Amino acid sequence: MLTSLTAVSAALSTGETTAERLLDQSLQRIAERDGALNSFVHIDHDGARTAARDSDRRRAARMSLSPIDGVPISVKDSLLVSGMPATWGSRALARHVPDHDELPVARLRAAGAVLIGKTNVPELTLEGYTRNDLFGVTRNPWDERLTPGGSSGGAAAGVAAGFVTAAIGTDGGGSIRRPASHTGLVGWKPSIGHIPRRDGFPAILTDFEVIGTLTPTVADAALLDAVLSGPETGERWSQHSAPAADVSRPARILFIPRFGTAPVDSQVAAVTRDFATRLEQLGHRVETGEVFFDLDRFARIWQVISRSGVAWLMESGGWDLRGLAGASVQAMAADGARMTGADYFAALDWVATLRRQVDGLFSRYDYVLTPTAAALPWAAETPYPTEIDGQPAGPRDHAIFTGWVNAAGLPAISSPVGASAGGLPIGVQLVAGFGRDLQLLQFAQAQIAP
Repeated sequence: MLTSLTAVSAALSTGETTAERLLDQSLQRIAERDGALNSFVHIDHDGARTAARDSDRRRAARMSLSPIDGVPISVKDSLLVSGMPATWGSRALARHVPDHDELPVARLRAAGAVLIGKTNVPELTLEGYTRNDLFGVTRNPWDERLTPGGSSGGAAAGVAAGFVTAAIGTDGGGSIRRPASHTGLVGWKPSIGHIPRRDGFPAILTDFEVIGTLTPTVADAALLDAVLSGPETGERWSQHSAPAADVSRPARILFIPRFGTAPVDSQVAAVTRDFATRLEQLGHRVETGEVFFDLDRFARIWQVISRSGVAWLMESGGWDLRGLAGASVQAMAADGARMTGADYFAALDWVATLRRQVDGLFSRYDYVLTPTAAALPWAAETPYPTEIDGQPAGPRDHAIFTGWVNAAGLPAISSPVGASAGGLPIGVQLVAGFGRDLQLLQFAQAQIAP
């Protein structure tokens, strides 16, 4: 069984364990099993050892910096950590070592976390499985033949395997939530700006991509969120906060079991439906409905934003992406180069429309419930499942439930609530209105936590 972040924090505070002992355990587990999983692409042995010893000295002096002081945490390789490689999964950045921490990493370091190393990603974090030409494929601890998903696949695999108790990553279209579902973890994706960020890689997905976490429990997600979130001067989105809400009253929940005619694995559908029934039995008002936005238009928006971003990066990023990027990124860039300014502005206009729509939706409902991923994990080397529930599936069909949340800028959480017949974990997604991050965490902890 995974050890929760809250349990590790408590053990450190009581002296039951030490930061250096936790580090030794993490390094031993990585050495024993990560050769098969390939979750980590870099381990900072010296930096982590120094951080662990410093933490133990602070705790001995009763000067702990935070509840996560001394806890080993991994960082996705699309985030910048001073002195560690930041390759973004690309051969073009194989030698890139930043000299600064980007903001969320700096907050972890200021809280005393032991930053143990970097985890694997697909190139430029733009695919739903985890493989690149630089480091290869990452596998799922539940079944090494299968993918943990992507793009935070390395982060999810490392936590699920027990190498670390928590990881931070990015979520631009479900990149934290779906890997969480595929590996039995809680995946936390906050509202835009709830966890402020700056000083990182270029934002090729505009404000769709946010920093989030992968943890064993919802309580762990809340604990880590308290360290990472909060206002930051110069980051306007971070200044917003919603009023407190009463999560003890019955909630109004819109359950959307399927988006249009897109396929959903029958076991995923059954587990999600059972969870909706459980919420109803707990006294919440659950209404089953249909997707409330134009799926074809959203697919076009996603294509325009992501492909244009890659094309722009290839032209202006300062790295030799044109010569060294993999085939998938090259194809995305070529597609993006064919798009026009009018295409891009049309996409932004529809995003604004979607955000107005969801504001209206969340005046009538407290939460939206969906499956997290439409498919169970598939072969680790394969970009996406070509079939779901006996129906042909395209590149984004497995991810159909998550991307709209990013475009709308909303908080969402995925948590495991069941399993397939073969024992693979299945997660459900709960989404709340913009800025209602703490309300969603509190509700999920009350309704999902064991």
